[in-house]
Order: sequence, then C-alpha cells, then structure tokens
Amino acid sequence: MRVSDLGECLRQAREEAGVSLAGLARKTHWSKALLGHLETGARDAKREHVVAYSRALCIPVDSLYGPRLDPLRVAHEWLLSDTPAETHQAHGRRIGESLVSDVEQRVVDLRLLDDTVGGGDLAPVVYRELADLRDLVKEASYSEKVGKRLLVAVGELSQLVGWVASDAGDHSGAQRAYLEGVSAAVKAGNSALAGQLLSSLSYQMANVGDPSDALLLARTAVSGAKNVTPVARALLLERVCWAAARARDSDLTRRTLDLVDDAFEARSEGVGEPEWVYWMNRDEIDVMAGRCWIELGQPSKAAPLLRHAIDGYDTDHAREVALYQTWLAESYARTGEIDEARNIITAARGNAEGVNSARLDRRVEEIEQLVV
Repeated sequence: MRVSDLGECLRQAREEAGVSLAGLARKTHWSKALLGHLETGARDAKREHVVAYSRALCIPVDSLYGPRLDPLRVAHEWLLSDTPAETHQAHGRRIGESLVSDVEQRVVDLRLLDDTVGGGDLAPVVYRELADLRDLVKEASYSEKVGKRLLVAVGELSQLVGWVASDAGDHSGAQRAYLEGVSAAVKAGNSALAGQLLSSLSYQMANVGDPSDALLLARTAVSGAKNVTPVARALLLERVCWAAARARDSDLTRRTLDLVDDAFEARSEGVGEPEWVYWMNRDEIDVMAGRCWIELGQPSKAAPLLRHAIDGYDTDHAREVALYQTWLAESYARTGEIDEARNIITAARGNAEGVNSARLDRRVEEIEQLVV
C-alpha cells in the first residue's frame, strides 16, 4: 500500500467514525497537525500511528491496511521467493542505492511479520535472508556510503534473527546472531544499534541465563549507545529494568523504571527514531513495569497495568497477547486469586494455539503449573 493510500484510509476511517482531527488528537498523543499530515501523505504513517487510530476509533488495525492476509502464508511466500541479495547476485555484483533501499525495506517488512508469525515459522525465512545478505556484503562491490547502509541492514537483520531464534528456543543461535550484528553495527559506526543488539542479548540472558550477567550487559548497552534518541533510550533502559528485576535488585529496578518514563516523555515529533522502536508505546512500558513488579514480589501493582495494556492490544498479535496474559495470570495467582488466574491462563492457552513459539509455550506451561 502506498503512503498516500494509507493516509486516505486513515482519514476515511476517522470520518466514518464521526471523529474530528481535534477529537482524535485528544484520544492519542499525536498533535492535530501531525494527524493531518499523516492523512494527506505529507508525513509517512508508521505502524504506531495506525495502531493509535485503531485504538482511538475502536476498529481493527487490519481494516486500516486493507484485506487481511494469513501470516503463515505470507511467511512461506517469503521463504519461497528470491531475496534482494539473490536477485542482485543473478544480475551483477555492483551495488547501488536502489538495492540497498530494497534490502532496508525487506528488513522492515520482516520485522512487521514477526508481529504475527511465531519464531518457529519465521526462523527459516530470516536465517536465509541474513545468510544471503552477509554473502552480498562480503562478495559485492559498493561505495563507502552504500557499504555503511549495508552494514546497518546486517545489524538490524541480525537483531531480528536473534529475536526470532530466541522465540523459537534456539538460544545459542540467537546469541551468535546478536554478537555478529554488534560487529556490523560497530563497523557502521551505529552505537545505538549496537546497544539494541547487546540489550536484546541481555534480555535473553535475563530469561534463560544468569540475571547478574544480563544486568551488566544491559547497563553496558545503555552506556555505549551514544546520542541515542528518546524512545530508543527508553527501550534500552527497559532491558535494564528487566535484568535488574530478575536479579532482584529492587532499588535499581525502581530507579530505572522512572528513567524509562522520563526518556519516553522526552520524545518529540522533530526527533527521528530508528524504525526498530516502532512498537514502543505507553502500553508496552506498562507491561514491562507490571512484569518487574511481579518479579519484585509486588504482584498487586502489576494487574492494573497489565489488564489495561491487554485490553487495548491488537488481537492479531496473538503471541504478545497470550504472553501478556500469562503475566496477568501470574499476578493474580501470586495474590491468591487462583480462579481468576486459571481463567486468564486458559484464555492465554487459547490465544497460543497455532502460534509456533517455544517462548510462549514455556510461559503458558509454567503458569499452568502455578495454578494447579
């Protein structure tokens, strides 16, 4: 869908709902001027904007994009189609701006696909994509400017591969991808991306490794990410929060949760955020805060935060909805509300059906054991 087409869809949806631009601005954190630019195509509408329209107008996200596609079908189509790197290798070795743009858009599209496809199904797609891109960077010729963009693409794709591999239960493969991505990001001079990769690894370590090591790595990622934008900084700090909570450092967790809020509130329309923070919003921050409170032994603080976030979440993102429901169920279980916890984990099990995610399966099973 072209940018102008998407803006028109947003405008039509707003008008059909009988909501003015000013009214929509009050329902979202976006200004009336920005919303007008999105609808006219003067500004690119990103996923976060579409989700804001969806929630404010109480309509499905997919209705703003057009007919719904089956995510698994899309994933398999990706797997069977040629990658931009393969196409280039078949027609020559010199890389120009056009191919780099195709590669960058490919990474964006794959990242969005991760919203609706489990790691077990998406892993073959992203592994192949990264292997082809690495070969291209190694074997082709290009200018210094193009080379830097390619390295950034390798770093961003490595982060996605690591995330998907971890979701699929391949933790060693995820670690390799993250660390190889750090190397590419450093060569490209992109310290924010290097921080994103290291903090992503710290998140995995906090979940399945030594939380103390994870905390050290997460704090290192924040320190090393120079000139990072506000929302990106909020994301890196969230990973510190989680590692600190898992390490049972309650004071550091509380202080860092405040820093996350400060960083997120410092965002501005005039500051261009990296595309990889498109999903960060107030609800996601509340979910992380709720999870930290559970880890710190204060589950009663978690339930309101988690409940509000889940109620407003895009139901097409079945994995995230189910994961967040496991935390909500745990918060109720740990406050003695076992019946409510059972009801919620049953709903999570239903949402998890058909989602090929080892991470989700593990969480559901853990909480089911808690409420037996």
